[in-house]
Amino acid sequence: MKRLSDGIEQFDGFPQNSINCYFSEGILFDSGVKFFSNRLIHQLQGREIVAQALTHAHPDHQGGSRAVSEVFQIPLWCGTLDAEAIESGRLSTQMPGNPISWLTGRLLAGPACPVARRLVEGDRVGEFRVLEVPGHSPGHLAFWRESDRVLILGDVLTNMNVFTSLTGLHEPPSFFTVDPALNRRSARRILELGLEPRLVCFGHGPPLRDTAKFLDFLRRLPV
Repeated sequence: MKRLSDGIEQFDGFPQNSINCYFSEGILFDSGVKFFSNRLIHQLQGREIVAQALTHAHPDHQGGSRAVSEVFQIPLWCGTLDAEAIESGRLSTQMPGNPISWLTGRLLAGPACPVARRLVEGDRVGEFRVLEVPGHSPGHLAFWRESDRVLILGDVLTNMNVFTSLTGLHEPPSFFTVDPALNRRSARRILELGLEPRLVCFGHGPPLRDTAKFLDFLRRLPV
């Protein structure tokens, strides 16, 4: 794991920053694709793990969930509107109906996993507050910790171009996003809530510590 600050670490994936998982307060946030399961489990060995919480039910965030739950005997938590898909394994219901999404699901999704807790706006996950930010998936969540202003954002935005892997802020690709307009409104909610994160942790792309750059990008999003 790569230490980002005193309170949060990032999974050492390959390529680095392409598919991100984070660990904080004994909680694993997202579990990558199923092919990462062994690598992720190895990095978690020796740590006190109490639960895993998913930002959303897409294959590159859910893939290792059942393996992690079984190895460490921990519960899985996720957004209410994504829970049924995770429990059934039918992740295609949370993605647009196009060939790219279908193929991604077939290749990267992990097996179904029971959901022990269905999270809603305002719930607490450790010291993080749950934010409902739907659009990329129906039940997408973000996690905000006021004490050190860390925001785990999932795929509401990315900090890389998924085609070129070049670093930079982007909206997620529309062919993976159920409702792009709703996702944009969810991104702008961060401004409406007055959040000014010191560290933004994305599902794809390197973490960002430039608060002004992040907020300026949100302000420039089309209404």
